[in-house]
Amino acid sequence: MTTFDNRENAFENKFAHDADLQFKITARRNKLIGQWAAEKMGLTPEETTSYATSVVQADFEEAGDEDVIRKLLGDLTSAGVDVDDAMIRAALDEKMVEARRQFIEQA
Repeated sequence: MTTFDNRENAFENKFAHDADLQFKITARRNKLIGQWAAEKMGLTPEETTSYATSVVQADFEEAGDEDVIRKLLGDLTSAGVDVDDAMIRAALDEKMVEARRQFIEQA
């Protein structure tokens, strides 16, 4: 029974580690996409930092990426940037790859 308990604990620990890592990578992606959008809107460096943080926080509104996409689309459109849903989704994919690469380089 002890061997089984040890295996179960190992799987639980791996699951928790993987979930934590995915959370950190997604938060990094959201920060990067916030910086991307801030650049398109012509924000100052201070405004960029604040805006990127607001994008990270927007991801806590609901599960999935729709809350982030909705925020980015609304903010970019309001700022007069010609962007659509597909462009934002493509940028999210690119920034996810970049966020993963950054985590791999840190390890």
